[in-house]
Amino acid sequence: MPRHIRKGDNVIVTAGSDKGRQGKVLRVIPDKDQVVIEGVNVHKRHVRPSQQNQQGGVVERELPMHISNVSPVDKNGKPTRVRFVRKDDGSKTRIAATTGEQLGPELKKAR
Repeated sequence: MPRHIRKGDNVIVTAGSDKGRQGKVLRVIPDKDQVVIEGVNVHKRHVRPSQQNQQGGVVERELPMHISNVSPVDKNGKPTRVRFVRKDDGSKTRIAATTGEQLGPELKKAR
């Protein structure tokens, strides 16, 4: 099934405690239908000193959230649904439902 969110997309959170916040997608986890967004869903973790982290202390990191809680942002800064359009040469593109503009680069060509 095609994904409406890809790495590098600008998205807005539509549900949860971070509702309304925008950020860039850092990573997509397709097995769990989750995404990691820069600066959103940040939690603090207390870490012991180790070889990698000699100082230890409190580390902030972004945790994954479900892909259904985010939507891509159109050029007006509003959330949009995504349509998939197949072109004549066989490639697919993601189109913003609100403005009709293309989101990101073209996808792979069909066989």
